[in-house]
Amino acid sequence: MESKPAEPAQQPVISLRGAVASLGSRPVLRGVDLAVRPGEVVALLGANGSGKSTAVRAVVGQVPLSGGELSLFGTPFRRFRDWSRIGYVPQRTTAASGVPATVREVVSAGRLARTRFGLLRRADKEAVGRALALVDMDGYADASVNALSGGQHQRVLIARALAAEPELLIMDEPMAGVDLANQEVLASAVREQVAAGATVLLVLHELGPLEPLIDRAVVLRDGCVVHDGAPPEAVGQHALPGHDHVHPHAAHDAEPLRTGLLS
Repeated sequence: MESKPAEPAQQPVISLRGAVASLGSRPVLRGVDLAVRPGEVVALLGANGSGKSTAVRAVVGQVPLSGGELSLFGTPFRRFRDWSRIGYVPQRTTAASGVPATVREVVSAGRLARTRFGLLRRADKEAVGRALALVDMDGYADASVNALSGGQHQRVLIARALAAEPELLIMDEPMAGVDLANQEVLASAVREQVAAGATVLLVLHELGPLEPLIDRAVVLRDGCVVHDGAPPEAVGQHALPGHDHVHPHAAHDAEPLRTGLLS
């Protein structure tokens, strides 16, 4: 009997090969290889300064590569234009950056890439409503973002990314400085996206409530990958390879979690 030809492997959603990048004159990524396949949930782990945030900022075009290759959905980065397929939540910031706005207005901004001439249709408004409900902020839709707590700000930023209904969701330290109750809400929102088939790349210091969702962990140290596979055991109780973050087991330990330095 004639054997069937092997099916082609799934094209990675993100493919970084030999990625090199610097911030100013400081080398930060030193030949990083990273592939994220469709439907995977991948955690980028490592100490402050290891290159985690720089890696995801390179993926979304905020940090240029000085060497190596980047492809998104099989398209070389220089030719990629379909940004509505990607939802990005940057490292901890405020939802409105000081501009007066309601929660609904901020989340609606995440939908603009899918609209024509910036006009929200019924389907767009429904997507905004679903995103708010996913992060349990639908009851605050008309509230000013300037009146929100830090955890609520983070939920609004994630809703803004979810409003575009992205195929790829990238989040940089989504749990930093967020209390456990808000962490659980955020983890539930990510779980919904995973169940819907989204691919997720997360920068984390520790896995926390997201641990059951993680398929692979990629640990960076000094801009190099030192682990790519199953999440290291006992994350949150013991140090990761190359991970010198102080975990918040006592009151004086809480500050490093809140400050979040740029990798």
